[in-house]
Parts: sequence; structure tokens; C-alpha cells
Amino acid sequence: MAAPKKGRRPAGGQSRPGRALALILIAMVALTGGMFWSGHTTPRLGIDLAGGTSITLKAKAEPGQESAVNETNMNTAVGIIERRVNGLGVSEAEVQTQGRENIIVNIPKGTNEKQAREQVGTTAQLYFRPVLAVAAAEQPQPNPSAKPSGSSTASPKPSASAPTADKGKDKGKGTTATPSSSASTQGRAVTEALKAPSPTATPSSSASPKASTTPNPTQSGDPATNALQQKFAALNCLDPKQRTAAGEGVKPTDTTVACGKNSIGQWEKYLLGPAEVDGKDVDDAKGVLDQQRGMWIVTMDFTSEGAKKFQKITSKLSQQTEPQNQFAIVLDGEVVSAPSVRQTLSASAEISGSFNQQSAQDLGNILSYGALPLTFDTQSVDTVTAALGGEQLQAGLIAGAIGLALVVLYLVVYYRGLSFIAILSLAVSALLTYVLMALLGPAIGFALNLPAVCGAIVAIGITADSFIVYFERIRDEIREGRTLRPAVERAWPRARRTILVSDFVSFLAAAVLFIVTVGKVKGFAFTLGLTTLLDIVVVFLFTKPVMTLLARTKFFGNGHKWSGLDPKSLGAKPPLRRSRRQSVTAAGPVDTKEA
Repeated sequence: MAAPKKGRRPAGGQSRPGRALALILIAMVALTGGMFWSGHTTPRLGIDLAGGTSITLKAKAEPGQESAVNETNMNTAVGIIERRVNGLGVSEAEVQTQGRENIIVNIPKGTNEKQAREQVGTTAQLYFRPVLAVAAAEQPQPNPSAKPSGSSTASPKPSASAPTADKGKDKGKGTTATPSSSASTQGRAVTEALKAPSPTATPSSSASPKASTTPNPTQSGDPATNALQQKFAALNCLDPKQRTAAGEGVKPTDTTVACGKNSIGQWEKYLLGPAEVDGKDVDDAKGVLDQQRGMWIVTMDFTSEGAKKFQKITSKLSQQTEPQNQFAIVLDGEVVSAPSVRQTLSASAEISGSFNQQSAQDLGNILSYGALPLTFDTQSVDTVTAALGGEQLQAGLIAGAIGLALVVLYLVVYYRGLSFIAILSLAVSALLTYVLMALLGPAIGFALNLPAVCGAIVAIGITADSFIVYFERIRDEIREGRTLRPAVERAWPRARRTILVSDFVSFLAAAVLFIVTVGKVKGFAFTLGLTTLLDIVVVFLFTKPVMTLLARTKFFGNGHKWSGLDPKSLGAKPPLRRSRRQSVTAAGPVDTKEA
């Protein structure tokens, strides 16, 4: 008989368990070291285990638009709020509707909880409006129609220099106006601004075709001009209520007033023309650090349609004088930036001003995920304690401990020495699961909630099932008359196939559950899928190699009665080679005579 070729392993030959064990040991040390190095040595907890904040939002329709509060808009708002909160890394946040006009937002306790509370109800209606006039946000005088004294009059035109809005240059927060000493001076400034040629006068440059049908306030004696003049003069931007009320009920096609802070943090009031570009025209936005200027800015990329609109308005504004060469970036009725334009811009823009890292990234996050289709009022903000969740977790852990104890007891009674391998494998799987959960918290925002704990408990049975399949295949080989070392290798291909199919079904179920469900059930599905993948890793890189090594020991190799692999207790047949030799010897002479 020809000997097998050198360097080739015969079928069913011995594997090299040392490599697999070294690989999983390196992985465990690296992951554990990464966990301690990151400083996150415990998994993040969900709102049911750690507590947090529950916010109730009530949808508010604009006058004459009561039908806007409908199921479609409410579901759209839920999706936007959920993306905003999760965009901040606050995973496991629950956003769901309650009734016809309420949205409940549950935010787990964490580092970004405060930011999430600030953003959930922000409407994020973004408009780019041309600036018609600017004035200081001073307290209005009691008599708006009084004539100013000669010594207290100020120039009706604000005096300042605004940086350019070109990309790569300082954009600033718009112009800084010289404070006027009387309300009548402001009134004359408004009149002059309204009478001046507006870059939005042509219908083609307006935000909506309806803009051409709105009354023209530039006509002398127009009541709209007088009303807007009085509103601008009376506006006190130092009063938070007036700042909020200034933008309420204003349509994109209306000329309006608004408040905003300049580059040195002082409040100013603005007279603004109809909107030329809105938030729907922004394709992407993010807060970044401008290395050249050493300041945080928000960069925006427009859609193809938005780029055309932005190019058209900046082309017109670049031909105007200050302050009418500025465009105001208005977010929820407040001017967040008012840069001047000196050349035509199109594809992108940026918002600059008194941003820090957090405020720039927050604004970029809001603009990226879009504006809410409705306005919401915050009805209540409640702090959720973890007392109830803690009791449930304790009960769940007790149930898990009882289940684990029963599994271990069954393994010890039925498999005896083999239970040592199973328990070691369960310990390795538990360690990897814990370390990965701790690392996934800061990495992807994973938070451990009660359903996730249930998924981890269910995984005990899945992992134990894989060991049982392999042990039973080895026992079947021993019953056929093989010794332990070849039985371990011959049983592995059959057991491997069964384990892979079983784990694939479990992982597929977890994936489908994760995709089609919402809220806390996702935590159960994610944990189930994670532990299923870890089961494959542990069985392939730990259980099988350890079994191969222990098969070489006398205790297991000789079939000790407490090893769980005793041939007598398993009812093993005589050795295969001896039985075959005897049958050939007995049958040989008979066949010869017959021949």
C-alpha cells in the first residue's frame, strides 16, 4: 500500500488545535485590553435599567392648517426625531406616537441626554432670506411716532463691514449696526429699505410662485409698509417672548422681521425679504473645524435644484450695497447667521459665527435630517427612574442563573467529564459577550435593556446546544467501535454542518426581527444575533481544539468511566479493524471452494 504523500493530511486526520486556541486567546486579550483602555468597563444601560428622560410633545397646527396634523406627518416627525437623537449617539431612544397629536420620546441617561432633549422638538425650518435692514436690539421707546431730537438722531443706515460669504473666507454673523437713539429713526430706516429695489422683487427669484401675487409693500402709503414699520420699530430682541413671537405664522413668501446675534454676541433685529432657499434644498450639513480660521462652522451642500436657487439669489445680492447684499440664514424664526455676498455662489455654503464644537455639530445634525413637518409644544419633561427596571433586571438575572445552573447540572450528570469542556466554552462565550457589549456602547451606541438581557439568556441554550451536537457525534463514532482520537476528528465535519445550519437559522431570525421591529425589541434581536455569531467563534476556535487536546490525555483517551466517553457504558461495538479481519478470514475458504 502506498504511503500518503508528505505534507498532506489524510481524511479524518488530526488538526492543529494550538493555532486556533492561540488565535482566540489573542482576540480575548486584545478585546479585554481595549475595553480597559477605553475606560468603558461596563455596558451602557437602556432607559429601563439606567433611567433617563421622557418627553411628551404635542403637535400644533398653524391657523387654517388644522388638517396638517395627520398620521402621515406624525410618522414623518417620529422618523426625523429618532434620526436626530440617534445621530447624537443616544441609542435605544424610543420615539412613538400617542393618540392623534402626541409624540413620546424616551431618552436613556447618558452623556448626550441634554443635547437630545434640546433637539427633539426643534422644528428646524431653515430659510435663506435677503436682508433689507438691520438695527440694534434696543428697548423700543414709548412713543414710536415721536421725532428724535437733533442731538440723538443716528444714521438710518447701519454702519458696519460684513465679511464675505465665500467658502474659505470669514463669513461672520452679518453686519453690526450702530444703535439708533429713537424709534422714529428705525422707522425711517425701514421705509428706506422697503422703498429700495429688492433683490427678490422679480417672481422668478422668489421661494414660491405665489410670491408674485402678494401685495407690494414698497408702494407709498401701503398699510403693509406701515404695519411692518411699526412691527420692526416695536420689536425688542432682548425679550425672549418677542423673539419667539416674531417668526410665528410667517409664510416663506412674506416679508418679515427676526432677531439674531452678531459676531460679538449682541442681539440685532432684521427686516427680511421673502425666502429664496429653504431647508429642503440642503443635501447635507455638518459641523467642522475650519483649520485656517481656527473656528467652528457648519458646512452645507445643496441639492441640484437648491444650488440653482442659491446661485440666483447670491448673483443678485452681490450687486447690492450693505446691508442689502446680505442674506440671513433663518432657523425656526431666528437669524443664526447673516453673511454678506460679494460674488456668486452655488454648490455649497457655510454658516459661521459664535459656534463651539457642540453647537456647530448640533446644528449640522438638525439640518442633515431635515425639518419637522409640524410645530411641537413640549407638554411635559419627566425623569424616569430605574427602580422598576432594576427589579425586573434582578428577576431576570435570577431566572438566568437558575437556567444556567440547570444546564450545568444536566451537563455534569449526563456528560460527566465532557461537561468541563462545555462549562469552559460557556465561560469564554460569556466573557466575549460582556466585553463586546461594553465596547459597542461607545462605538455604535448600543445600550443594554431588559429585552437584550433576555436575548443573552436565550443564547445560553443556543451555545449549549452546539456542544451537545458535537458530543453526541463523538459518542456515535465511539459506539461504532472507533477510539477517541479518530472519533473526535471524524465527528467534527458532521457536527460542524449541523451547528452552522442551526446557527444560521437563529441568526436569520434575529436579523429579520431586528429589521421589522422597533423600540426595545431591537435590543433582543441584536443580542441574539451577536451571541449566535459568538457561538460559532467559540465552537470553532475553542471547543473543538480543546476537545482534540483532551482526547490525547489518558483520562479521556482511555475512556475513563467519569470521562463521559466510556465505550462500555456507551454500548460500543468491537473495534472495526478486528471485526473486519475476522470476517474476511472466515469467508475466504468458502469463496475459494465455491470458485
